[in-house]
This record gives sequence, C-alpha cells and structure tokens, in this order.
Amino acid sequence: MSSTAEHQHPPTQHGDDAAPRLGTLRTLWRLRAYVGPAMPAFVGSMLAALVAQLIALTIPQVLQQIVDGPLADKDAAAVVPLTVLVFVLGAIEALLYGLRRWLVVGPGTRVEARMRNALFAKLQDLPVNFHDKWPSGQLLSRAVSDLGLIRRWLSFGLVLTIVNLLVIIVGVGILMSMNWLLGLIFLVCSLPLWWAGYRFEGRYSEKSRLSQDQAGDLATAVEESVHGIRVLKAFGRGKHALSNFRSQAESLRNTEIAKAKLDASIWVWIMVVPAIGLSICLVVGIWLAAQGQLSVGELVAFFATATVLAWPIESIGFMLAFALDARTATDRFFDILDSENTIVDPDEPQRLDRPRGELAFTDVHFRYQDSPERFGDLLDGVDLVLTPGETMALVGLTGCGKTTMTALTTRLYDVTGGSVTLDGVDVRAFKREELRTHIAMAFEDATLFSASVRENVLLGRPELAGDDPTVVAEAERVLEQALAIAQAAFAYDLPEGLDTRVGEEGMSLSGGQRQRLALARAVAAKPAVLVLDDPLSALDVTTEARVEAALRDVLASTTALIVAHRPSTVMLADRVALLEDGRITAVGTHSELLRTSDHYRFVITSLEEDARMTGVVDDREPDPDVDRAIERELTIVAEEAAETRAERATREEAAR
Repeated sequence: MSSTAEHQHPPTQHGDDAAPRLGTLRTLWRLRAYVGPAMPAFVGSMLAALVAQLIALTIPQVLQQIVDGPLADKDAAAVVPLTVLVFVLGAIEALLYGLRRWLVVGPGTRVEARMRNALFAKLQDLPVNFHDKWPSGQLLSRAVSDLGLIRRWLSFGLVLTIVNLLVIIVGVGILMSMNWLLGLIFLVCSLPLWWAGYRFEGRYSEKSRLSQDQAGDLATAVEESVHGIRVLKAFGRGKHALSNFRSQAESLRNTEIAKAKLDASIWVWIMVVPAIGLSICLVVGIWLAAQGQLSVGELVAFFATATVLAWPIESIGFMLAFALDARTATDRFFDILDSENTIVDPDEPQRLDRPRGELAFTDVHFRYQDSPERFGDLLDGVDLVLTPGETMALVGLTGCGKTTMTALTTRLYDVTGGSVTLDGVDVRAFKREELRTHIAMAFEDATLFSASVRENVLLGRPELAGDDPTVVAEAERVLEQALAIAQAAFAYDLPEGLDTRVGEEGMSLSGGQRQRLALARAVAAKPAVLVLDDPLSALDVTTEARVEAALRDVLASTTALIVAHRPSTVMLADRVALLEDGRITAVGTHSELLRTSDHYRFVITSLEEDARMTGVVDDREPDPDVDRAIERELTIVAEEAAETRAERATREEAAR
C-alpha cells in the first residue's frame, strides 16, 4: 500500500501509547449498554432456536423407535402414527426457526439505530482537532458498514453461536447415553477443532482489522475524489486518481484474499475432522451391531443425531470468523466513543442574558497538539480588547495565526494559555451551545448543507422554525434582511426561490454565492459578536463594495472581529490590530498604523500585491455613474453608522 494510504489509517492505530486491545469476549461485552432494551427479544430468539434444535435432536429418537419397533416387527400400521409425529415435530421446528428470525429483526435494527445515533452525537461533540486528524471515509465506514455488521452478528451470529454450543453439549451427551464408546470417539475427534479455532482467532483478527481499516481508506478515496471532481477534471488527473484508487482497492483485495485463505484453512478442519470421526464411529458401530451390543435402530439414531450436530459443528468456523469481524467492528466503533473530548461544558456554566459584546484576549497562548516541541506557540501572548459595538480588523502575514485566533472565540479550539472573555466572562465558563449563540462566525471557505436556501440561512435561529404565523412572519423578515445585507438577492431567482436545495456543500452555486449565503447565515443569527474570516474573498469588487456598505449598518451595533486579506476589508473597521510573531504588536486606525508601523505598511503592501496576483482587482470598465453611486452609498452608510455609534455611546454613558 502506498504511504499516502497508510497515513489515512485512523490515528488510534499508531503510536506506542495506544491502549491495549481487549479480548474478544470483553470487547463484545461492551455492546451490552446498547443491546439492553432488546435483550428480551434476543433471549426469546435464542430460546426459539434452542427448542427447534432440541426438537431436531428428538426426531432421531423417534426414528430409533420406528426401526427397532414397527419395521423390525413388520407392523406397517404402527409406522403411521410415528411418521405423523416426525412430520409434526419437523413442522414445529420450522415454525420456531421462523419465530427466531421474526423476534430479532426489529430489535436488531433498533440497536443499530441507537449505536449510530450515539456515534453521530459523539462526532458532533468532539472538538475540531479530532476531525482534523480523522479521514472522513474512516468515520463513514464505521457509521455504516461496521454498525451493519454488528447488527447482523447480534441478530444472527450471537444467537446461533450460543444455541449451537448448547446443542453440541446436549447432542454429545445424547450420543454418550446411546453408546459411550461411540460418543467418546466422536468427542475425541472433535477436540482438534478447538485447537484449530484458537490458532485461527489471532491471525484472522489481525487481517479483519486491516481489512476494515482499508475499506475506510477506500471510502475516503472515493469521498475525496467525488468532492474534488472539478479539480481532477480541470487538471486532467482523473487517471492518476484512478491509479491510486486501484492501488488501494488491490491492497484491500489482497487482504480479503488472505482472510479467505484463513477462513478456508479452518473449514478444512471443520469438514475433515467430523467426517473422519463419523467414519470411525461407523466402522465401530457396525462392529458393535454385529456383536449384538448395539441395535440397528440405535445405530440409525446415533448417526441421525450426529447428522443434526453436523451444522452446529460446521458452523464453528463461520461463527468464529463472524464474531471476530464483529469484535473488530466493535473496536472501531469504540475508537470513536472512547475518544477524549478536551473541549467540554463546565459543571456550573454561567449565563449572559443580554451580552454587551466586549471581546477580550488576555495573554492568549495556543499551539496545535501535533506541533513539534522545537516550534514555539503559534499565538504567544496575544492581548487585544474589542469594545462593545467596535469593528476590529485583524491583519498579518499568511500563516501568522489569524484564523486560529478567531476559532478560539467560539471554542472550536481552546487556548493553551491565557483566556478569551466575553463581557468579562471566560468563554470556557459558558455552555458551548450558549456561547455560540452569542458569537457567530462566517468562514472564508463557505460550507452550505444539502438543504434549502431558507434552511441554510436560518441555521443559527432554530426558534424561527415552525408553522406558527407569527414565527413564520419573523423568519421571513430575518431572512429578507440577512439576504439584503449579504447582497444575496440572487437566491430569489433560483428555480424554487428560497426553497431551492443548494446541493451537497452548496457546490451547485458559485464561490461568491456560497460566501454571500454563509455571510447571511452569520448575520441572521443576530449575535453579540460577529467573527468574519475574510468572508468576501470570492466576490467581485462591485459586489464587495455593496456588501461592505450594507455591513456597516450591522456593524454599527455589533462587535465584529474581521480577518482582512484585502485592503478594502480593512476600511470596514474602526480600528486595526496587527498580528506579528504570535502577538498583537500594534493597534490603531488604518491611517495611524500606516504612519507609525513599518510592518503594517509591509503587510498592507503584501495584501495589495496578493490581490493583483490573484486577479482580485477592480477590472471593471470605468463607469462614473456606478462609481459615484457606490461612493455615495458608502458615505451615507458610514455617516449613519457613526451617528448610531454616537447615540449608543451617549445612552451607555447616561446608563452609567
């Protein structure tokens, strides 16, 4: 397998500090929390299967009575009732097998649903750094194929394994009671099966885990190729992707072949050993019958009973392989459930009923968990205060930690030192759900869900969902306002208007359209603090200017932290913070920093250069009317925003 594919394996598979794996029984025992409510159905299914098998063991006893009785006496009339009895027993056996299946179908699927819900809830709860390390295909294969395998084992493998072991014990006891010598021969000849099964477990378990991990890698490869299909086509790398896929598929195929060989090896023992045992029993049984120590009916009953035991004995290998696959799937399931969540809600959370929007970074340090020790902290003592209603632009060279700094506000990551506070309260003191209602984010890489435009924009306002006329009217008002601010009126012209489904990750829309809807989503949340990570990068200059003009109205009453990658974005801000070498080295207005900071001038020059190199420049045909209209609109909104801030400051001063 290629090195790339190897790195796709889940991180729990590597490292000396990985927890030791539990034994098969102890691992499978962990499923009891999810199986508990369905246990009566599984027990009922086991009882039905056990009674059916015991009935099957009873039929040879009836055959013995037929052979040694009516057939030996040549009494044809006496055969009929015994034959009817065999038919009735067979019919009851068939009905019980049907009952066994019926009992476990519904409860088995409910167990799978509970496990899948628990897995999804855990994935939603785990921090971003967990998802940074885990390939999506690995998570997908655990949520779908692994849980399906566990359901089948619980509904079929577990039930039949327990029943077949009990039937083997009872059947051997019956054989010993018929003739101890033949029963002992049968038992001794079965012992090599247990030895072969013990050796089989260790080797098969290793291959089973590798196979399921490789299946996850393959799912990741498919998911990445589908999501990146535009890139692959644009660069003509379809054949390259296919080559990598074939390599991974071939590795999985080789592992499956190795599993099949191991499976075949155990089946050799399962098929050959009982056959040898029965052959020896047949020879000895005929000799005993010839000596008069065994009747013909007893010999027939013995081999009929042995035939009934053939399936339970032959199923040992299949059931063992099934159990090992289920154990591996269970291991992979609990790989996720056992993952430590380092970002949790406090035991006694604090609340803010009316947040003012003061956001402060105090001596903030941060480093990623996988960052080598030789590197210092990415953020190394950041101090910054945003006053209520202030718009702060955050600028710095690429890779200096601007996006990371914004992620700390909503605890997508937690600081490794210092604190981030909202209105003087450490963000770690809030419940995460409440914190994220006070602070909303819009990312540069805008992600939309496979839902309608309406559902995407109102994602942060769950209280606006419902059929109540008042709620519907408020939802429409918020939606209209958010789309107007984000200049996303194009949504009304989509095939089904605001009810148009935007497709997976919004890929049916352009990059600029996705960004505008993501910005509308953040605005619609009505947060106390708005964090924008360069949300206008995909917009043309004219649209950007109109969005910025509309945003000024929102930012007049909302605290905002804006990561700026364009000089034009800086112009939205009241003040600008310069991030350099992990620290805020300068704070002031754009004009002040241009006069006093050499590094700021260098950064601004770099931003302008990047804009020219990436083609994000104002390359419109000169249109004096449009330019004057935009300039006039910006001026009016800026004046209104200044008046709003002044009025707000006056009210706060009066309140104090």
